[in-house]
Amino acid sequence: MRRSRLRTVAGLIGVVAIAATIASSPAEARKRRHHAGGGGYTPPYAAMVVDAKTGRTLHAVNEDAARIPASLTKVMTLYMLFEQMERGRFSMDSELKVSSYAASQPPTKLGLRAGSTIAVEDAIKSMITLSANDSSVVVAENIAGSEEAFADQMTRKARSLGMSSTRFYNPHGLPHSPPNLTTARDLTILARAIQERFPKYYPLFSTRAFQYGSRTIRGHNRLLGKVEGVDGIKTGYTRASGFNLMTSAKSEGRHVVSVVLGGRSGASRDKIMTDLVLASLPRASTSGRASVMIAEAPEPEERPRSIQQVAAAEPAPIPVPRPRHQQQAEEQPLPAAARAYAPMPTTTPIAPPRPVAVAGGQPLQISGMRPVTATTTPSAMRWSIGAQPADAKVLRPPANVDVTSSIAKAPEPAAEPVKLAEAKAEIPAAPVARKVEAAPPRIQAPEPAPAMSHQAAVVASGKWVIQLGATDDEGKAKEILARAKAKASTSLASASAFTEKVEKGGSTLFRARFAGFDDPKDAQNACTQLKRGGFSCFATRS
Repeated sequence: MRRSRLRTVAGLIGVVAIAATIASSPAEARKRRHHAGGGGYTPPYAAMVVDAKTGRTLHAVNEDAARIPASLTKVMTLYMLFEQMERGRFSMDSELKVSSYAASQPPTKLGLRAGSTIAVEDAIKSMITLSANDSSVVVAENIAGSEEAFADQMTRKARSLGMSSTRFYNPHGLPHSPPNLTTARDLTILARAIQERFPKYYPLFSTRAFQYGSRTIRGHNRLLGKVEGVDGIKTGYTRASGFNLMTSAKSEGRHVVSVVLGGRSGASRDKIMTDLVLASLPRASTSGRASVMIAEAPEPEERPRSIQQVAAAEPAPIPVPRPRHQQQAEEQPLPAAARAYAPMPTTTPIAPPRPVAVAGGQPLQISGMRPVTATTTPSAMRWSIGAQPADAKVLRPPANVDVTSSIAKAPEPAAEPVKLAEAKAEIPAAPVARKVEAAPPRIQAPEPAPAMSHQAAVVASGKWVIQLGATDDEGKAKEILARAKAKASTSLASASAFTEKVEKGGSTLFRARFAGFDDPKDAQNACTQLKRGGFSCFATRS
C-alpha cells in the first residue's frame, strides 16, 4: 500500500514537471536552445570590393545589410576634419582644445588631459594608428561645438556623398543606443571619396607608427607593408560589430577599395581581406578616370551651434555636371557624389550571401547587443607593427587564393587583350662612305657580346608574361610556379617559369611569373585556367 502511494506521488511530480516544461515561454525555450547550442563568436558578416576607377562591383556579400562600423566611423570624422583644413580653418599645426568630456572617453585613447591642447597632426595620426577615442571627440567639439552636433553633420555629409543607409550618433564608433549604422556599400563610397577629395591628406592613412612625446604609437592595420599594393586605411572592432577593415590597394595601374565587416577575429578578417584584394586587383581596370571633381549634394542648413561658429568657407567652383543617363519617372536622381562613387553592377558572378549564424537563427537584433567599452582590436589580439626595417618580412600573399569562404567560385571571362603601342625602333641611316688615304687596315678581334642573364633570356622568349603573385621568399615564389605548372600543364606547356626580384617600399619581393607567350590570347587563356584552379593571375607585356 505504501509503495502504491509512493508511485502515485512520483507520477504526479512527473506530470507537473512535464506541464511546466510545456507551459514555459518561447523566450525561455529560445534561451535554453541558445545555451545548449554553444558555438563560437559569429558577428554578422558583410563584404564588398569595388573597382575605384570605374565603380564596377567585383565582389559583394550582404553589401546592403545594416552593420555597425565601429572605428571605421573615424574615417568620416577625418573626412570632416580634412574638409575644414582644406577651407583654411585648421592647419597641421593648429592646436585643438581638450574638454573634460573628451578626456573622459573610454579606451582606446591617447590619454589627453582636460584643459590641454593637441596639434591637429597628432590628433589625425592618433585616430589612424591608435584609433584614439578621446582625439575623435576633441576633433568633433572643435569643429561643431558638441559631439551631437558633429554627428548630425557627419550624417548630412554621408547623405551628400550618396551613403543613403548610414547614420552617425558619435564620432568614434563606441557603443551607443542607437548605434552608428552603415552598410558595406556605403563604406566603399566613403573609401573612394576620401581619397579623391583629399589626395593631399589621404597618405596619412598609411602611417604605421608615430612619435607622441616620448611614446611611440603603433598602428593596428597589419596589412600595411605585408600585402603588396595595400596603402591604407582603417580597422575597427566592437563586440557587436565584429572585426572590421576598410582597405585600399593599388598595383599595375589598377585600384580597388574593399570593406570587410563582421570578421570573427583579426586574423580571419585579414585573411579574407588579403584573398579579396589579391583576387580582385587583377580584374580591376587599368583605364578610366584617375580622379573626379567632387560634386556633393547640397546639405540641409545647419542648426545654430552652441559653442563656436564655423568660419565661412570660400565658395567652391561649381564642377561641370556629369552626363546623366535617362532614368525612369519613378526614380529620384542620385546626388552628384553618389553618381561619382556609387558602385556599378558587376559583370562577373557575385558570391551568394553567407548565412549569418546568430544565436537561435534569429535576425540581428541591435537592441540586444551587449555594450562594450573598446572599439579597436582587444589587447590580447593587438599587433605591434610600427615602422618596418628595410629588410622586414612582407606577409606572403597566398598564391592559391582561398575561394571557399567569401570569394565566389566562378570562371573568369577572358579579358580583352591590352593594346599597347609598340615602340618603333629607329634605324640610323648608313654613314656615307668617304675616301680616305689607304692605310694598312688593322684587324681587331670583335669583342664578345655580354652574356645574357638567365632571367633576361627567359623574358626575351616571348612578348607577354603572366604573374601569379609576389612573396618575400624566392623559394616560395618557385613553389607557386611549380604548383601552377602542375595545375595548368596544357596551357603552360611551352611557358618558362622565372622569378623577378623587385624593391617596393623598403621591402624585397619576388614575383612569380611565366614567360614565353607571343600571343596575348594565349597569356589570357593561361590566366583563365589558373584562376579556375584558385590562383591569382594577370597578363602583362614582358
